[in-house]
Amino acid sequence: MRHEPTRRTVARVLPVTRDGRVLLLLGCDPALPETQYWFTIGGATDEGESLAEAGARELREETGIAVEPADLGEPFGTYEVEFSWDGRDYVNDSTLFAVALDETPVSFEGLDLLESQSIFDAQWWTPEELDSQGGAVDPRLVDHMRAAIAHVREGAA
Repeated sequence: MRHEPTRRTVARVLPVTRDGRVLLLLGCDPALPETQYWFTIGGATDEGESLAEAGARELREETGIAVEPADLGEPFGTYEVEFSWDGRDYVNDSTLFAVALDETPVSFEGLDLLESQSIFDAQWWTPEELDSQGGAVDPRLVDHMRAAIAHVREGAA
């Protein structure tokens, strides 16, 4: 019997360096650990939490990088994605934030148990590097990276 997917409101954060590199995470669906892919930082909002608060919290939990919600500024895009993760179906209504950062070391100390079994690495990528390497979970990821870089550069101008 198929269940209705869980619909979630999600904040995704793309940290961007001055030279146009974006921090991504390497992970897998725990139900399919042999298939690894690159994806953006982020997750669902908690009750009463704004999108910017969720984005800042997820960035800290998933990478150890602390920013204030206000540092995320205005979102630069939205999209919907349907997927399965750990045997459950989801529909995410995702809002994209970009934040200017220096290339910063990442810590996975804030991951919960399931995340620690499904997030393995972090790397700063240019869109061109990721596009030539492949391995993105969502084919829109390279376009999101380009839009995040443009958004950060427009904000710095």
